[in-house]
Amino acid sequence: MKAIVKARPERGGLEFRDLPIPEPGMGEVLVKMRTVAICGTDLHIYNWDAWSQKRVKTPRTLGHEFAGTVVKCGPAVTFVKEGDYVSGEGHIVCGFCLQCRTGEGHVCQDWKGLGYDIDGCFAEYLVYPERNLWKNDPALPPDQAACQDPLGNATHTVFAADCVGKRVAVFGLGPVGLLTVAVLKAIGAAEIVAVDWNNRYRMEIARQLGATHVIASAEQSVVETVRQLTGGHGVDVCLEISGAESAIRDALHSVRLGGTIVMIGTPNTSVSFDLASDVIFRSLTIKGVTGRRIWDTWYRMAGLFKSGRLDIRPVITHHLPFAQYEHGFELMATGQCGKVVLDL
Repeated sequence: MKAIVKARPERGGLEFRDLPIPEPGMGEVLVKMRTVAICGTDLHIYNWDAWSQKRVKTPRTLGHEFAGTVVKCGPAVTFVKEGDYVSGEGHIVCGFCLQCRTGEGHVCQDWKGLGYDIDGCFAEYLVYPERNLWKNDPALPPDQAACQDPLGNATHTVFAADCVGKRVAVFGLGPVGLLTVAVLKAIGAAEIVAVDWNNRYRMEIARQLGATHVIASAEQSVVETVRQLTGGHGVDVCLEISGAESAIRDALHSVRLGGTIVMIGTPNTSVSFDLASDVIFRSLTIKGVTGRRIWDTWYRMAGLFKSGRLDIRPVITHHLPFAQYEHGFELMATGQCGKVVLDL
């Protein structure tokens, strides 16, 4: 089988390799890929940043966002069968730690990540535990099914606060930020303020998805603009997805007194702010979010798709043949794209 492998510990360092098709073991299945999507995490590994250097051992087959078909089942498989159309939860959890046993498996103490701790889905075939598979609605197109991992991040973030009928600001319009705008539109947020540094390409997608207001923080004061839009009060909820220190500071001062901030963006360095005046005296609630709640977030996504109100098609901007992965990574690096998917 063909596979996209991070072969060398350097920027780029990818190879299109011929590898043997793996055999499923106990409780595992063999999935034939139909569509895979490039994630920001894959781009981190491509760039070989500080996180990647600490976490990833080469050679490693990349990828954790996929849609495919089960073609073979190993011993003791009972949940799926050959022919099932599936995607997968990319966090493989232990099942036994305190978090796993109390419904918090997304923060398992010993989880492993598909595509960076173990070989991933950027291959024609993937062996994966059946307990990590999700059965897709046959009506869901493969490109959208392959994007359920980042859509799950967006859904988890939105549902971490009360956003229905509320004024909500989204900071950062990368793919997860754009998907967050789509989820907010689907659940009935009263107003959606989309904030980005100045990526006009993605700002236009945010408008297509239903953002009420779009702000370029490079050109105007976000805090002043948000307060003007809200009668001087600020929004009810800020969803911080960029991880940029300036955006975090803007979020702290764009939310109303007694409001909520949900943070999923990951800063590269420590961030300082005045805890007393920025948070305590303003009676803010701050929530940290990571990954997807297993499996609560997946059921929510399925329900949103079934409702017909969730439309993520504008976010999926590029379809490329599997062999043109280098072009896909180049697009991701420029930011002139939404989600890039590779079709097999």
